[in-house]
Amino acid sequence: QVQLVESGGGWVQTGGSLRLSCAASGRTIRGHTMAWFRQAPGKEREFVAVITWTGGINYADSAKGRFTMSRDMNTVYLEMSSLKPEDTAVYYCAARLFDTVLYYSPTRYFYWGQGTQVTVSS
Repeated sequence: QVQLVESGGGWVQTGGSLRLSCAASGRTIRGHTMAWFRQAPGKEREFVAVITWTGGINYADSAKGRFTMSRDMNTVYLEMSSLKPEDTAVYYCAARLFDTVLYYSPTRYFYWGQGTQVTVSS
């Protein structure tokens, strides 16, 4: 079991930056695939970024060049810059234990945080 708690969301103007954190408790996230997803009102949950313990990393096209995901032993981060109104969503951290594969579908992840709201105003 692992519990995930996101933080760092908030309100920012277009072009601004935010840093999201996802802290794990219950066990280390070493050896696991970790991902960020987001969900805007009325839309499906969509992939943002994923990182494996072995160093694999990938981003959604909408995030490439603007977002950077990183991790340490118990926390994953999402540095977001040049934010746009279309980035407004609840951002979720997710974990798939004991795996080193990049997964892009939310159905592949079994542990989720409660989400943190990001609002980008125009």
